[in-house]
Amino acid sequence: MDHKINIFSTALFSTWINVEDLNLLIDCGDGLSAGLMQKSRKIKYVFVTHPDRDHMDGLPQFVQLNAREDFPIIHFPKDSGSFPAMKGFLDQFDPHVQEVKWIGIEDQQQVPIAKNYEIQALRNEHVKAPLGVHKSLSYKLYEVKEKLKAKYGHLSSSEIAGIAQEHGKGELTEIVKRKVISFSGDTPVDDYAKWDHSEVLLHECTFLRPEKNRAGVSWNEKHSQLEDVLRMVSEINIGKLVLSHFSTRYSREEIIDCTLAGLKKFNIQVPVHLVLPGELKMDVLSSKAINE
Repeated sequence: MDHKINIFSTALFSTWINVEDLNLLIDCGDGLSAGLMQKSRKIKYVFVTHPDRDHMDGLPQFVQLNAREDFPIIHFPKDSGSFPAMKGFLDQFDPHVQEVKWIGIEDQQQVPIAKNYEIQALRNEHVKAPLGVHKSLSYKLYEVKEKLKAKYGHLSSSEIAGIAQEHGKGELTEIVKRKVISFSGDTPVDDYAKWDHSEVLLHECTFLRPEKNRAGVSWNEKHSQLEDVLRMVSEINIGKLVLSHFSTRYSREEIIDCTLAGLKKFNIQVPVHLVLPGELKMDVLSSKAINE
């Protein structure tokens, strides 16, 4: 069964991703509270990818409306000064809101959330920083379960109980992780392996083609281009792909046409969903894939 993912993501303006059944929020751009309304109250765990304003400016209203004992817990790249600054401002602006926890995290850190689930943070290169300095992160959601070790699979229940009594339960089981959902955040395409075997990959796709800023510097150093994303997907194993964070310089029709052409070029067969500019997609995985 797919998780219920609600998403708004338009480059420059706002990005937020809500995994509703796990009370999870990735990024908190403007309009999060208005988009989810009462559903925002369910959110317990927030993981912000980086300090660009379109990924964090929904925090003041979200916090003011939803702070309660022990929740929400807001996680952010630990070396980004924008988050302590926002916390300091909100402590003065809304002094009645005291319950929110702000926690800085780093590359490879694992954070338990709902029962049998954890988030792993991964460094990305959207914000350039020396190794060991954490200013921009991607996230992976894992389902974590204990499973009987294969070498004991043939034993009867009484034999298993005997081993547990003699050596402890830890001797019998091992931890098994499923990479359920991967969230790229804003990032150029780099290491394919980190997304391999994701059941669902939500990847940014800001540009349809190479683009430069006014200074003539390629935007591809900070963001992803459609062809690079699709080439990567064609070379790894994933279950479903959700593309978002498109630039408003492209029309809906152009985004759809270019994506369909790219899927054909790279012979991609997995279901692909698009979150188009200005579009709020509730339960995105329940919608029809563009390549169905």
